[in-house]
Amino acid sequence: MATGIGAARDIAWEAAGWERLADGVGRRRLPVWDATVGLVVGRDAALLYDTGSSLREGAALRAQVAALLGEAPDSPAAPVPHVTHIALSHPHFDHVLGTPAFPGAAVHAAVGADALMARERDALRADAVRQGVPPEEAAEAVGALVLPGHTVTGECTLDLGGRQVLLANVGPGHSGHDLALLVPGEREVVFCGDLVEESGEPQAGPDAIASRWPAALDRLLALGGEDALYVPGHGAVVDAAFVRRQREELAARFGVS
Repeated sequence: MATGIGAARDIAWEAAGWERLADGVGRRRLPVWDATVGLVVGRDAALLYDTGSSLREGAALRAQVAALLGEAPDSPAAPVPHVTHIALSHPHFDHVLGTPAFPGAAVHAAVGADALMARERDALRADAVRQGVPPEEAAEAVGALVLPGHTVTGECTLDLGGRQVLLANVGPGHSGHDLALLVPGEREVVFCGDLVEESGEPQAGPDAIASRWPAALDRLLALGGEDALYVPGHGAVVDAAFVRRQREELAARFGVS
């Protein structure tokens, strides 16, 4: 049953440009790359899934989230939930470079993402610039890069106060470090990162582990089940049938079973 706090916040999702997925659960499709950012609100805390492509985008998200939660932007001690946890779906620029806009939040990622981000700062910056981020913005964001302080090997449960969420290391696939988020409820919500894409063909860059990508989607389907909402890293929310079709397409594309 929705609490008064959760229900009040849900009323504001659409007006703020976010998409309501369930009580206390929403997402925003960011401009340019159509990347998804997810938000899960508990009684005492909130989790943000991915943070955008730059410090500017992260700061805009922080302001939007503060407005959604009724939080005074300059008062982290405000007696309402604020972003206490960040989960990074995978270490690509359009999903991680906004993290410094949320100081004090515990940052979670799949095991190994921390070391990768630490040693590949230049590659992260170069990829951002190559994809259209202004060079000075990319340099600023990478200079302030926040590395994950909490890594997930298998699964990890977080308590947000009145609700629990599950982080699951379901990769590798789209990258070597893919982290999904399961939000239990009357209808489960699974944030998939770029393991699933709806607005175009799934992108397989140099760090993709193509031979294991279909198996990662099998794990996503096992995590959410047949009735869940699956939230792609890019594009509209899909169902299990879509994920299963994309799994078969990837298996055929990469020549694996």
